[in-house]
Amino acid sequence: MAVKQKDLRIGILTSGGDAPGMNAVIRAVVRAATHFGIRVYGIKTGYDGLFKGDIEEMTPADVSDIIYRGGTILKTARCPEMVTEEGQARAAEVAKVLRLDGLIVAGGDGSFKGAQALSKHGVNVMCIPATIDLDMDCTEYTIGFDSAVNTAADAITCIRDTSSSHERCSVVEVMGRNAGYLALWCGITGGAEEVLTPEHPLDTKSVIAQILKNRARGKRHNLIVVAEGVGGSDALAKEIERVLGIETRSTILGHMQRGGMPTATDRMHASVMGYMAVKAIHEGETNKVIAYKNGRHTLLSLKEALSAKTTYTPEMYEITKILAI
Repeated sequence: MAVKQKDLRIGILTSGGDAPGMNAVIRAVVRAATHFGIRVYGIKTGYDGLFKGDIEEMTPADVSDIIYRGGTILKTARCPEMVTEEGQARAAEVAKVLRLDGLIVAGGDGSFKGAQALSKHGVNVMCIPATIDLDMDCTEYTIGFDSAVNTAADAITCIRDTSSSHERCSVVEVMGRNAGYLALWCGITGGAEEVLTPEHPLDTKSVIAQILKNRARGKRHNLIVVAEGVGGSDALAKEIERVLGIETRSTILGHMQRGGMPTATDRMHASVMGYMAVKAIHEGETNKVIAYKNGRHTLLSLKEALSAKTTYTPEMYEITKILAI
């Protein structure tokens, strides 16, 4: 049942690292709010903008032609103040002064923890998982992941072409911080011979041994994908070249994976999740996460979402090894 309170006001902010599809979230929130007769305010530069009261009311016209744009029109920033109790209390007070009946936060795990702190101070929050790392245990999908995989896969395909031409070894580092999902997906879709992730780290000797086995089978070039959380791509490339005498190059793809046009998959998830966040506020729900589980979008309590834990299974890594033979 929809709440009977009149003139509902909600805010939306994007926080932490940007992810393709955040603009689609903003668009969905603004247009869904208009449908439900809710006033919506965009908060600039994440929690930092909330502290400063840097907000403006948004209309459907403000979000025209942004669904396909990368980045976030509301901008984003890290906010050290949100990790302190004093800062959290002050941010909550600003939200109350602004008379926000709900605050929609699109971001990753750190952004969710900030939202949880606000909820403890009486702010109603709705969280939307948006991070290219896919490192949130409460949901099977995070906005931006598919776009990042496609961007990295395209780059890896180009690198493999030149690696094949020169019969060299290529070490490619992708993002992913403390999670290896991006690296695993890039490894499988890019045809990598080896993948190094935080969940399944390998030492240099193991990588070199694998390259030797590959050359014994007739493979004249090799592709090694390394997750950002493992790092050391330059050092690994130099060691491979020193030990084996094989020309080896390292490439760190870096922040190019955060940018670019979001895929249709990311636009779809972002649109549905943005709509569901507004609908939940309209219906009187409080402190929820819009998650994707078992093939469906669903609402989870914020406490349940942040306490969720998943166990790493090596199946995808094993598939990478089998398909690399």
